[in-house]
Amino acid sequence: MLRLIAEPAAIPAAAQHNVFVERLRRSVKYEEVYPRTYDSISEARASIGRYLDFYNSRRPHSSLDGMTPDQAYFPPLPLRLAA
Repeated sequence: MLRLIAEPAAIPAAAQHNVFVERLRRSVKYEEVYPRTYDSISEARASIGRYLDFYNSRRPHSSLDGMTPDQAYFPPLPLRLAA
């Protein structure tokens, strides 16, 4: 007999424990999914992918002092000049 045992790490956490994921999910729903009509799953995937690129690279976030996630978490590396 096979018994499935849920481990604590496998149990989904409440929304307050995933505040960043829930914010992203809300942004995707209200800024991308709800205002649009998709003709196919592949079109939806492509459009949501473009939105996520926009969300990370061009959309300023108030929680990051107006920076994008790319600017906040991946600052440009300093340029090294050739000797």
